[in-house]
Amino acid sequence: MVSKSPPPDIVIGRLPIYLRALEALSAEAQEITSSYELGERLGISSAQIRKDLSHFGDFGKQGTGYEISFLIEQLRQILKLKERWVVVVVGAGHVGQALVNYRGFNEHGFDIVGIFDKDPVKVGKPINGLVIRDDQELPAVLNEYRVRIAMIATPAVAAQEITDVLVNCGVKAILSYAPTMLSVPADVRVQYIDPVASLQHMTYYLNRD
Repeated sequence: MVSKSPPPDIVIGRLPIYLRALEALSAEAQEITSSYELGERLGISSAQIRKDLSHFGDFGKQGTGYEISFLIEQLRQILKLKERWVVVVVGAGHVGQALVNYRGFNEHGFDIVGIFDKDPVKVGKPINGLVIRDDQELPAVLNEYRVRIAMIATPAVAAQEITDVLVNCGVKAILSYAPTMLSVPADVRVQYIDPVASLQHMTYYLNRD
């Protein structure tokens, strides 16, 4: 039975991990898997996997496991990946250019339609089929393509101002590489990518020999 209450965000965050593992199994021509096998691959308990999936339906059969192609289809539907999403990148430094050059976004349904920067030295330069545009053009592009997703790769000092522009133009999901916390309305999702914080997290577990 599908849960009536919204699933916790931490559960939503694990679904793409399950999807990636299932797609790897499918690429190996495997047709059936189990929560135990997925757990072994991902370092997540089988009970946790079953509990996570139970928020959305009953996808497996007792004693048989999960049909991989079916579960992939269901997860893609839950994550709204059966449609393509247009995305903009703001900030054309090393990180922003790397994002535009990364092929994985397009392969998984995310089409980058613009990259923006305020540096006149960068504006007008081509990058992977796009031309870096002045960030003053950002609202027009957001409205033209009805963009709902943006990636911010600006310095911290500029991130909140850019965020305000994005939110005012209807962006509802922001992936931020800027090393600062952003203030957004309750209906806007922000995910932070901070490599330094991640390294600091890991050093806690290291012994200095």
